[in-house]
Amino acid sequence: MIFIIDLSNVIQNLCLFMQNSEVFILAIESSCDDTAAAVLQNDKVLSNVVANQLIHNQYGGVVPELASRAHQQNIVPVIDAALRNANIQKEQLSAIAFTQGPGLMGSLLVGNSFAKSIALAMQIPLIAVNHMQAHVLAHFIDEEGYEKPTFPFLALTISGGHTQIIKVDNFFDMTVIGETTDDAVGEAFDKSAKILGLPYPGGPLIDKYAQLGNPKAFAFTKPKVPRLDFSFSGLKTAILYFIQKKKLENPNFVEENLNDICASIQHTIIEILMDKIKLAVKETGIKQIAIGGGVSANSGIRKTLKETESKFGWKTFIPKFEYTTDNAAMIGIVGYQKFLSQKFETSSVVSKARIQL
Repeated sequence: MIFIIDLSNVIQNLCLFMQNSEVFILAIESSCDDTAAAVLQNDKVLSNVVANQLIHNQYGGVVPELASRAHQQNIVPVIDAALRNANIQKEQLSAIAFTQGPGLMGSLLVGNSFAKSIALAMQIPLIAVNHMQAHVLAHFIDEEGYEKPTFPFLALTISGGHTQIIKVDNFFDMTVIGETTDDAVGEAFDKSAKILGLPYPGGPLIDKYAQLGNPKAFAFTKPKVPRLDFSFSGLKTAILYFIQKKKLENPNFVEENLNDICASIQHTIIEILMDKIKLAVKETGIKQIAIGGGVSANSGIRKTLKETESKFGWKTFIPKFEYTTDNAAMIGIVGYQKFLSQKFETSSVVSKARIQL
């Protein structure tokens, strides 16, 4: 059964909210395997709660059906914790924001359904958020010690499912100018880790061991992809063949050279990313660079990007660690900006596994 929110009541409540300068957004994120909820007061985070799903580790990757079931178990306690940690009552909420997509459909539907239910019950606005747009706008969370970019800027969004260079002209005016033609950078890290026999998720482990190794110990060919697009499938294949060849020569090759292998893989991936960013800066003339997405937690990427400030005269923006991986605070900041612009949805809004910026 489909319920439609009574818009007249929503608008009436909205007028009351707009008279009060304090806007409270409850945000829900459920695009993949993390159930998250956050409460924002305007652009400031009051709480940001994330429940991880460890069950996927034994399968070497996210199992969609298990993810959606875990979301159903986690969403109520996570939202309850977010409200308690924020020290507010649900009656104070101005709107509900949720992840519309992209993501796993079963996971998205859990957050979508719950958000609609709360908005309907409380007669407050419902706000749909693009997950990738949220990674970009996470930089606008009011956080002490973190500077916000000014428009226009270039955003490098790097995660397990996405690799994009985005030209950001305004909060809701974004253009993808480069993206992966096959695998995402996060997948390149995780699949490389799997080849090395490391457990899932392997990306953070490659980063850990890379810090102890020589980044130029082994050379991997960088793929040649036109202009600003990326490709990582060829690199994964090259790493696979390299490891297979070396293990034939020495069965203990990986164990004896793990740090250097990880450092060399990470160095190659970072060079691929930086080559494209340099070209994007050259083509657009924009020297403000912001990164987002789970892979932006990688220490090598952060260090290399920060070094470009003095080397190339860029201004770089690196978000707080907890806002890089999937979280609801980033959904909330988009929700706040949409609230100010009155970009609301009815309960007929649908989740989308794929969605454009």
